[in-house]
Amino acid sequence: MASKFIFVTGGVTSSLGKGIISASLAKLLQARGFSVTIQKFDPYINIDPGTLNPYEHGECFVTDDGAETDLDLGHYERFLNIPTSQANNVTTGKIYNHVITQERQGAYLGKTVQVVPHITDEIKRRMLLLGQTGEFDVVITEIGGCVGDIESLPFIESVRQLRWELPPNDSLVIHLTLLPYLKAAGELKTKPTQHSVKALSEAGVNPDILVCRSEYPIPSEMRKKIALFCNVQVNSVIESLDAETIYDVPLLMKKEKLDERVIKKLKLTGGAQDPDLDSWKEFLGRLKNPTEEVTIGLIGKYVELPDAYKSIIEAFIHAGAQNECKVKLKTFHAELIDKETVASQLQNLDGILVAPGFGQRGFEGKIQTICYARENNIPFFGICLGMQAAAIEFARNVLNIKDATSTEMEPEAKNPVIDMMADQKEITQMGGTMRLGSYTCELKKGSKAFSAYGKNKITERHRHRYEFNNKYLQAFEENGMIASGINPETGLVEVIELQNHPWFVAAQYHPELKSTVQNPHPLFVKFIKAAIQYTKTKKNSLVL
Repeated sequence: MASKFIFVTGGVTSSLGKGIISASLAKLLQARGFSVTIQKFDPYINIDPGTLNPYEHGECFVTDDGAETDLDLGHYERFLNIPTSQANNVTTGKIYNHVITQERQGAYLGKTVQVVPHITDEIKRRMLLLGQTGEFDVVITEIGGCVGDIESLPFIESVRQLRWELPPNDSLVIHLTLLPYLKAAGELKTKPTQHSVKALSEAGVNPDILVCRSEYPIPSEMRKKIALFCNVQVNSVIESLDAETIYDVPLLMKKEKLDERVIKKLKLTGGAQDPDLDSWKEFLGRLKNPTEEVTIGLIGKYVELPDAYKSIIEAFIHAGAQNECKVKLKTFHAELIDKETVASQLQNLDGILVAPGFGQRGFEGKIQTICYARENNIPFFGICLGMQAAAIEFARNVLNIKDATSTEMEPEAKNPVIDMMADQKEITQMGGTMRLGSYTCELKKGSKAFSAYGKNKITERHRHRYEFNNKYLQAFEENGMIASGINPETGLVEVIELQNHPWFVAAQYHPELKSTVQNPHPLFVKFIKAAIQYTKTKKNSLVL
């Protein structure tokens, strides 16, 4: 097998940033000319995160091929600028579902089906799958959860087996741990790291490299101590300090020579002497030295957890850097917005984004928000449910259809401006049954959407059950709200926009999912540009 395999595990606590470390290492290897992909193995028993409440697991990231996946796949795409797929995210649920299906079909010939070897064999098969395509020099596998969690044991056992089965120098293990700082003692503590490595070793896996998250620099004596107690070389103890932005991490890891250690241990050949990070540094330069500043309001129903809107937040960072503009994001809970408070809450914003979501909660707050943005000529951007809410607001307040709504909110609605898609009406199962993945959209020439993309045929990722009801389209267009993006196969309305408004664009798809450092999404870029223009107009009117 031509591919080399890197396994990234975590210990001490969750949320240490295995995904960012994996993506940063992949970026460094890619910048040296290697072909790299990253996959995430999640220990939970859900088949995928599609049915999970965002408060449970953050946003659900959707790939081109329609997989509902972990949000870390978003980081992989944003860093590497290459799409992921169904194969890049595997859960315990998927593994057991496959093995049980096989057993029901008699594939195991009457054998007793066990965790070892049947579950671990299936995990190993999936771990090696992307390496067998011949497309990648390196496959990085991030193991979700913490070492010591009961759910993670089969994955760690599979890594142990693979370490024996793969040729020498074809695999390595990176273990990410925490060095907590005890304020009372005034020092970093290594004991949690020692215990974490001990737990990993007891499972039969010895790490080759330790990446230690820390709030303070790690003294050289402490590195020696960690190396001694954890059976790794001193130069394989890597310091990972808290960074100003996640996009600093590849440069910090380069400084710590993480990529050099990996290349040496895997005996990787053929790459450049140094990673070419010029465009990455240019992006950071624009990000950290803005010449403009705008305040954007993000109106949603999961705002207490920033990870619920991770891709949107990152898309604003990319678009802000592209415009050399600092984007200050203020979040607003849609449930707390009503007719009386909308103006006082949103009056100081330079742009408003109404976020995706499902269900009734906060929906009327989104309607009030959109009405305020439309009537006051504030740049507006709606995504998925945000687009549907924009259509309903327009129908109610411009077309005077006061009972206009969505059948998601009112199944027996008399005026369903948003209705369930025909092919969704017979579906009873929740998981993986929405309109998912990449679909084509044709844009009208002369529209704001067309000017943003600069072309008339695009593909974007979807995740929805409901659509704009084309029975109302003529009335909308006669009154200034045009359908500027249409799916050519189904006639489904993909983008709506107001003609007599500085920037009022709403999309049925999720543009945030395709925004990367290298290719900021054009709709976000234009939205920020419109917000900058709005602030200048505001300032000029104040001067006058």
